[in-house]
Amino acid sequence: MITLHHCVGTRSFRALWALEELGLPYRLETMPFPPREQTPGYLADNPLGTVPLLVDGSTRMTESAAICQYLATRDGPTPLAVYPGEPDYGAFLNWLHFGEATLTFPQTIVLRYGVLEPRERRLPQAVEDYGRWYSARLRAVTEAVSGRETLCAGRFTAADISVGYALHLAEQIGLGRRFPDPVRAYWERLSARNGFRRAVAAELEDAAARGIAVTPLVSA
Repeated sequence: MITLHHCVGTRSFRALWALEELGLPYRLETMPFPPREQTPGYLADNPLGTVPLLVDGSTRMTESAAICQYLATRDGPTPLAVYPGEPDYGAFLNWLHFGEATLTFPQTIVLRYGVLEPRERRLPQAVEDYGRWYSARLRAVTEAVSGRETLCAGRFTAADISVGYALHLAEQIGLGRRFPDPVRAYWERLSARNGFRRAVAAELEDAAARGIAVTPLVSA
C-alpha cells in the first residue's frame, strides 16, 4: 500500500492527483501545515520536514514531479507518461519539471511574503515583483495550450498535473487573475477532471477526519 504524507493545498497535491487519476490504492496521511512544526515525529520520517513524502515499500520519495513520473510508470506503461520513442518525450520531461522548477518557485515567494508571514513581516514589493515574474513564465504555457487541449503528446499526462498544480496554487494565492485567456481555459479543463475533483475531496475529507482546520489562502 502506498502511503502519501500530505498537507492540504501543498506540492504534495501533485502526487495525490496522480494517484486519483491512476486509480491506485493509497493511504493518505494529512498533517497540519507546516508539518515540521505541527506534527511531532514527522522529522523522523522525513528529515526535510516537507511534503510530499511518498512511501511505497522500500521506496521513499520527496520530490513531487518525480513522484508523478514514478507513479505513472510504476506498474508499466500508462497514458500519464510519455516514453522514449514518442515524439513528445523531451517535451513531456521538460513540462514535468517546468511546473515545479520554473512556475512554483516564484509562487513560494508570493505565498510566504504575501500570505504566511505576520503582517508586519510581509513584503508587498516582493509579492508584486515575483507575481510579475510568475506571469512572465506563464507565456510558455500560453503558447503551448493555445489551440491544444493539453501540453504534449495529444493527451493528459503527468506534465499537466505538474503544471496544473502551479495553476491551482495560483488561484489560491491571488495570482489566478493574471491568467491569459488560453491558460484560463486550460485550467478550467484541468480542474473539471474527475481525478482532480476526487483529489480535492480526498484531502478535505481526510483533513476533516483528523480535525485539521483548512483555511482558504488569500492574497495580501
